[in-house]
Amino acid sequence: MIEVTLLGTGSPIPDARRAGPSTLVRAGDQTFLVDCGRGVLMRTAALGVGANAISALLLTHLHSDHIADLGDVLISRWVSNFAPNQPPLPIIGPPGTAEVVENTLKAFGPDIGYRIAHHADLTAPPPVEVEEVTDGVVWGRDGVAITVAPTDHRPVAPTIGFRIEHNGASVVLAGDTVPCPTLDALAAGAGALVHTVIRKDLVDAMPMQRIRDICDYHSTVEQAADTAARAGVGILILTHYVPPIAPGQEDDWRALAATVFDRQIEIGEDLHRVEVHPGVCARQG
Repeated sequence: MIEVTLLGTGSPIPDARRAGPSTLVRAGDQTFLVDCGRGVLMRTAALGVGANAISALLLTHLHSDHIADLGDVLISRWVSNFAPNQPPLPIIGPPGTAEVVENTLKAFGPDIGYRIAHHADLTAPPPVEVEEVTDGVVWGRDGVAITVAPTDHRPVAPTIGFRIEHNGASVVLAGDTVPCPTLDALAAGAGALVHTVIRKDLVDAMPMQRIRDICDYHSTVEQAADTAARAGVGILILTHYVPPIAPGQEDDWRALAATVFDRQIEIGEDLHRVEVHPGVCARQG
């Protein structure tokens, strides 16, 4: 079984009810953080998951809303891990990730220096192990395999999606993208597809061209559902709602997806959880 929790279902626009884009995936004894938008560790804390419990950080792309709390993840994991030889945090992302991580640690340089000076058991900066990828198998430990494929969020490039598999269960996390053949192939036959979505009809009605521009490189609810249908996935899990879903409007969004996808559709607030089983998928609230 793989457990998917929507940590943050928000967008670049701050929202009092929704944290920034982030998803937690638990497979066996391993815990993967996919993207790290604003407020991510507050959401993991609500689940009883600390930064030091993260097996790896997976980044779909380097837009600010998807990495806003990278520094918090790096520093919090470092100071809350009391192992004498703290292992590095694996960070898997597209080309450019290493530079972003390096510069984030530089930005927190004074803080890191203060903590090393104050705590005798902290003798080095936060250990990280960055792997930049665009395609192929990137993880294979204790029965969990992770595969990466390119997505299409141009002019943001490169961007990637992840497929996590464990004991016959599989979950694909698309990140921000328009429909593309590489995502179709990555998601083929998966138990669940976690997909970011926009409502083009609502965005087009906004007076600001800069906001309307986002329609160029995000999937609509219907397009995400069509990707799920083409790939033959069992559950479509929608997240990163733009504009934010107004209270009581979840059924409207679900109905749009249902026009092209006739299986299980999940839409929820932050901390919405879905269990994905091999062949049998059940919602857990």
